[in-house]
Amino acid sequence: MASGSISGMRSPQTPRSAAASPRPSAASPRPKFDADQLRPYIKKLLSTTLHSATWADSRERDRGKAWMKEVGERVKERMIEIEPNGFKYIVLTQINENLGQGGRADMACHWEDSDAVVQEMFVNDSLICICIAFAVRTV
Repeated sequence: MASGSISGMRSPQTPRSAAASPRPSAASPRPKFDADQLRPYIKKLLSTTLHSATWADSRERDRGKAWMKEVGERVKERMIEIEPNGFKYIVLTQINENLGQGGRADMACHWEDSDAVVQEMFVNDSLICICIAFAVRTV
């Protein structure tokens, strides 16, 4: 096997932001999304929204969908308050029944230094909620 085929499967050594776009001048640095303002908001939102929630059986799926929609919309609104221009926002919210199962998720991202991701999880005896919010620079 040629060594060139293996290197094509690995992440580049140089960040894509340095290779794909010119460096911004010192006079006009690209604003970064401040994930530290979003993280405590999501943590509190999940706790207050779902503190007494219980897993609904299949006949009550609409209640779970409503929780996911509410969380997603409120997180997006908060992201727009933090940085209203220059970013696209993606919010993923998932609610699963808590049966005592384990779980693991990993994420690898190759993006600009100004982009951000925030992940928070809420767990009670009945359900598990994971909310992941991405802020991706558009300009």
